[in-house]
Amino acid sequence: MAKVSPRVQRVADQLQRELAMLIQTEVNDPRVGMVSVTSVKVSRDLAYADVYVTVMGSVDGAAALAPGVTLDQADELDKLEIQASVKALNSAAGFLRTLLSKRLSLRITPKLKFHFDESVAQGQYLSSLIDRAIAEDDEHQS
Repeated sequence: MAKVSPRVQRVADQLQRELAMLIQTEVNDPRVGMVSVTSVKVSRDLAYADVYVTVMGSVDGAAALAPGVTLDQADELDKLEIQASVKALNSAAGFLRTLLSKRLSLRITPKLKFHFDESVAQGQYLSSLIDRAIAEDDEHQS
């Protein structure tokens, strides 16, 4: 894997901070829920940026409260909400790019492509597996 230059990393970090603020304040699309920008990967020529986001406050909490909603249905609702949020962000990418160009002093403002970051969900799953293994180990020892 190629080493990322310090300038590219600085631009990626700045894009992450600015996009997090812009999505929160400027994007008024109701499909975009509580979105958190987890990371940004910028190409070496600064022409493209892959923006990884997670969707907070998904349907899990509401589905647990709603009578008659099964866990599988809640998972499907979560997936639909995530897809809708990422689709809305990708449709607002040009608008966000315009706002970024006004805030940043770059010759070329990268074209934005939004992706769902599954690493947070994988981390939660692994953490739950570890917690379950510890609980089972405690049961066997006592």
